[in-house]
Amino acid sequence: MAKKSLIRYILPLFILSAFGLLAWWFFHDPVKSFKTSVPGMDNRKKGVISQGKPVQIGAEFTFFKSEQDLPGTNWPRFRGPDFDNISRESIRLIDRFGKNGPDILWKVSLGEGHAAPAVYNGKVYLLDYDEGSKADQLRCFSLSSGLELWRRGYRVHLKRNHGLSRTVPAVNEKFILTIGPKCQVMCLNRLNGDFLWGIDLEKAYKTEIPFWYTGQCPLLDGDTAIIATGGNALLIAVDCNTGKKLWETPNPKGWKMSHSSVMPLTFLGKKMFVYPAIGGVCGISASGADRGQVLWESTEFAPSVMAPSPVILDDGKIFLTAGYGAGSALLQLSRSSGLFSVKLLQKFKPQEGLASEQQTPIFSAGYIYGILPKDAGGLRNQFACYKSDDCKKTVMNSGKTDRFGLGPYVMADGKFFILNDDGEMTIAKVSASQFKVLDKARIMDGQDSWGPIAITGGYMLVRDSKQMVCLNVKAQ
Repeated sequence: MAKKSLIRYILPLFILSAFGLLAWWFFHDPVKSFKTSVPGMDNRKKGVISQGKPVQIGAEFTFFKSEQDLPGTNWPRFRGPDFDNISRESIRLIDRFGKNGPDILWKVSLGEGHAAPAVYNGKVYLLDYDEGSKADQLRCFSLSSGLELWRRGYRVHLKRNHGLSRTVPAVNEKFILTIGPKCQVMCLNRLNGDFLWGIDLEKAYKTEIPFWYTGQCPLLDGDTAIIATGGNALLIAVDCNTGKKLWETPNPKGWKMSHSSVMPLTFLGKKMFVYPAIGGVCGISASGADRGQVLWESTEFAPSVMAPSPVILDDGKIFLTAGYGAGSALLQLSRSSGLFSVKLLQKFKPQEGLASEQQTPIFSAGYIYGILPKDAGGLRNQFACYKSDDCKKTVMNSGKTDRFGLGPYVMADGKFFILNDDGEMTIAKVSASQFKVLDKARIMDGQDSWGPIAITGGYMLVRDSKQMVCLNVKAQ
């Protein structure tokens, strides 16, 4: 009897426990905290986490050989001598590659990335990343032969993030200025590569490293370095001779560093620096008693990712564009009683007008030229032209048979040289009324040929993700 009574009490408890276990198994979500990776998540604003260790900027130097300067061969910064990606040299360039194909003078292997070269007096300067030694290295090459002359760098740990280095040095007669992937600024003596000074922006200004590493190309304004920190200061100016800070612009709104670069602008006799940060775009005084002060700002076009730089147009107009569906904006500056203000003239999505995801469009003679992004509807990936006072109305496009990717383009000798993602170059005669292909040829067999083109003295420097090639494009 006792045994039957025990079974009578235990059996219901066992059944209830079984039902409870079954209910827990049915309703419990073991992946409740798991977040699905979906397209677009890599556009988040959070930047790269620092390694925390101090970087000895400029600590390493290797000399290979010396070579005399070659005066007159200059492409000294991002977008060239006049900040517009237009070569105004009188040298006549090729219309066709010829029966033997492109005239390749030399090529050199590089670390993975999209950094592009600057050229000054026959020397090529490229900030590269060496994964073997885990170091940023400013490499100096001979423009005519491709021989490496020297390199100066510093150890910094990077992980691949769709490329590593991606900036263009700024060079003049005396100085070379670079910004590395993790926001280390380095200034060197151009003549011998001697280290002059360096700034770790993350350590000094609490800069948040952009997610795809630094894309901002530095600016040399005479003997002054202009850097957008996006940290405790919005912009800083540093004396290249001494390394001492000349002025800084406060950043009370906490705008972050974008992948865009600072562009100079003179409007109604006032010189300023235009910078589109993550948060808004502003104009900062470049001279006078108010240098370093914000002259105007706008938050009406403030995408979370911005790679193209401002396009400075005529009469105080500024064209801004960004990828990932952000589209573009056209701003108008004005001044009244000595004070500057800015007005939004146009703002539109990429299906509605000129837009660009990565490269900065080219402005020439009242028209803006660019390659439309993949989300531009029927005109996607076409080379197109717009009037600078109406960036929504297409006046010319390359057509469905001539589409391009995220690669660079440059205007020289009245022609456009356009590099596709996979290393194919198109030479085209372009105007507001026509797009005429003169020739096409494959320059490289690599991929992601996104680094900006440098061209001077009949030499053209292009790169893909792992090599740089020098072409002879001088007409015979």
